[in-house]
Amino acid sequence: MVSSDFDAVLFDFGGVLADGPFDAFARYETENGLPAGFVRALNAADHDTNAWARLERGEVSLDEFCDLFEHEAREAGGILDARAILAALVGEIRPTMVEAVRRCKVHFRTGLLTNNFVTIEGEERFEALSGLFDTVIESAVEAVRKPDPRFYLLACERLAVDPSRSVFLDDLGINLKPARELGMATIKVTDPDEALSALEDLLGIDLRVDVAKSDPESHVG
Repeated sequence: MVSSDFDAVLFDFGGVLADGPFDAFARYETENGLPAGFVRALNAADHDTNAWARLERGEVSLDEFCDLFEHEAREAGGILDARAILAALVGEIRPTMVEAVRRCKVHFRTGLLTNNFVTIEGEERFEALSGLFDTVIESAVEAVRKPDPRFYLLACERLAVDPSRSVFLDDLGINLKPARELGMATIKVTDPDEALSALEDLLGIDLRVDVAKSDPESHVG
């Protein structure tokens, strides 16, 4: 039975609906002789004011970001090519997660909440998800990013739902904490199948389909 406890389901993009950036970071580090975790550490340092955060809020241009990010890397003892890292971030869409969004939309309002930068992800990145979301909140467009509580409140305002009647899925605990504090039910996506099981339990609906047996034109891949 469909749960009456929720009105909306909110999804992160990278790491939830598509492959996340961390594998791309790890490959770059391996290929370029950087210590494991180097890029993630850069993004975690001064996490609200560093180059990555400023790019995701649209505060700097691509060229400015590259100069700042490469400077941060040098200060941390490494050399990297910022443009090459950005170019490596395009991940594959996860068909099972997209199908889950389709099924959620039958019963609930849906939202896409993503920290992104227009120069890389822009509208074309979400073309395959067209029509699946009642609202799309992009950090580079709104000039605010997760984990700022305003990001989540903006999504709820546009969906006309109370945070306590919303479910949010993200692959990062730091992004889930403020959502929980606002009253949202949260699911950390490490394994997509486990996340879908948890979401099914909350919503009371079947979210999965055997992709191999379904019409390939009805799925994103």
